[in-house]
Amino acid sequence: MAVAQAAPASRRRFRSFELVLGVILTGGMTLAVLFSGFLFPDGGESMDLMARLLPPFENPAHLLGTDPLGRDVLARVIVGGRISLTVGVLSVMGAVVLGTLVGLVAGYYRGIAEIVLMRFADIQLALPFILIAIMFLAILGTGVDKVIFFMIVAQWVQYARLVRGSVLALRDREFILSARAIGVGNGRIIFQHILPNVLGPIVILMTLNVANNILLESSLTFLGLGVDPLIPSWGGMLADGRTYLQSAWWVSVFPGLAIMFTVLGLNLLGDWLRDYLDPTGQATK
Repeated sequence: MAVAQAAPASRRRFRSFELVLGVILTGGMTLAVLFSGFLFPDGGESMDLMARLLPPFENPAHLLGTDPLGRDVLARVIVGGRISLTVGVLSVMGAVVLGTLVGLVAGYYRGIAEIVLMRFADIQLALPFILIAIMFLAILGTGVDKVIFFMIVAQWVQYARLVRGSVLALRDREFILSARAIGVGNGRIIFQHILPNVLGPIVILMTLNVANNILLESSLTFLGLGVDPLIPSWGGMLADGRTYLQSAWWVSVFPGLAIMFTVLGLNLLGDWLRDYLDPTGQATK
């Protein structure tokens, strides 16, 4: 009995740790990015050629050192977070809206709509992401808007399949049948009765996909297919510093740490939300 009671208690403590650490990491980076314009009015672009490649923690004016052009690494890391977080959040929001609408229509109406939409989704899932990204961005060019648009097009399928599966499990439940019996319209049933019941899994997937999209944006920018190199971004800083890894490791390490801690915080929040919203885990809380 004592062992059985201790296990749920340990799980509660671990979940609380996940929540606290996730909030600290994600919230800290978000606040720093939101106030980056106040903290660094120059946008991290000021150059001091006399202070090129200063090591970190040696000069109070450049706490994390400087890059090959004498720009402050701390300023560029924080300012560069704008791009990564903007791409991560906006691309996920767009994919959620598109994928949720497709999943609701396919799962509720079934028939030809479901066949066409889900087969199109299956075809898209079969395409290799990185090759399509290279082709898409090579043809249309680079830029924040194009990266966001591509991620929306590439990721709506995940939400469509998730929502469709949830709708199929709900459409024949008693409360839906009762709503139909009293004459409630399909639109009202979908958005007032079904959609609120599928929001939990959507929110969890959103949290995890924001972290994933931050990594994708950084990877594409590192390869020269993402954000304009003139705009500070974490992926761009990694690309700029790769030739200085032996002589000036801090140019690449600190933006890499920013990516790691932000993604870790979002993943911890996603894991906590998954456990919190999982109805089968209620007994362990």
